[in-house]
Amino acid sequence: MLDFDGTRRTRRRDAALAGAILVLALILLGLPDEYQSPIRSSLRTTVLRPFLAAQAQIAQRRGQTEDVTVVRAQRDSLLAIVAAQASLSEENRQLRSALGLSDRIAPTYKPVNVLRVGLTSAESTFMIDAGSADGVFVGSPVLTAEGMLGMVREVDETTAQAIDWTHPEFRVSAMTSDGAAGGIVEPRRGAFREEDLLALTSTAFQVDVRPGTRVVSSGRGNLFPRGVFLGTVIGIEEADTGWRKSYLIRPGVRPEAVSHVMVAVREGRADLGDVFNVTAPPDTMAADTAAAGGD
Repeated sequence: MLDFDGTRRTRRRDAALAGAILVLALILLGLPDEYQSPIRSSLRTTVLRPFLAAQAQIAQRRGQTEDVTVVRAQRDSLLAIVAAQASLSEENRQLRSALGLSDRIAPTYKPVNVLRVGLTSAESTFMIDAGSADGVFVGSPVLTAEGMLGMVREVDETTAQAIDWTHPEFRVSAMTSDGAAGGIVEPRRGAFREEDLLALTSTAFQVDVRPGTRVVSSGRGNLFPRGVFLGTVIGIEEADTGWRKSYLIRPGVRPEAVSHVMVAVREGRADLGDVFNVTAPPDTMAADTAAAGGD
């Protein structure tokens, strides 16, 4: 007896169709290859064509995805290589500069490596791989080929701790390269470390210092040698009416980019103006800048 919905009849038809396909497949499987090839080709271009097209699209998309992944990986690897080479190139440049500076100021100064502590509490400080055994002393100036970086504060036998010019306690007696104005250079903290500047303070009110003027150490106080480049004036910071002016300075040395420096290992030349291409005349600063000797 048939089901009301014809389910049994449908099942028999499906079974018969499946059996016929199976018999046809067995027959085709038994045919010689020269007869199978045209049949396969005909099936591919008719019944199987939509399925093959869909498969081709899936494979193409998978290939594109793999290509993008490979390209991204190659790009990242290339960027890493370029970054490493750029860092190495910069270190080589600094090392060559330090060695060139060493030829001009040795044996008073020794080339050393900068060691970063990497702690927030150590901000504005750094270590160098030379100490008392090498002649480094408390107060040793730390220089680069671009100018002044800082000074040594603590000395061990083989290492020393130094502060750079961004440290709140850093001070150096300074003057303009033409000797017309002088004062004390001290740090000015910016919103970001890259925006830190220096300031030439306590300069005489009647003297105008133009932007672009080079500022160098004056040598007063006998702590830092005279003529070491500090930076370039970029504008006035403030004026105390009738008495003093302060000027902002773009530093010649960025501490975060330094890896090789020169450190004083014994008392030596008091004037390095020729080394840093400063042709400042003899100290012609006005007497009212005598307070600059307190560095």
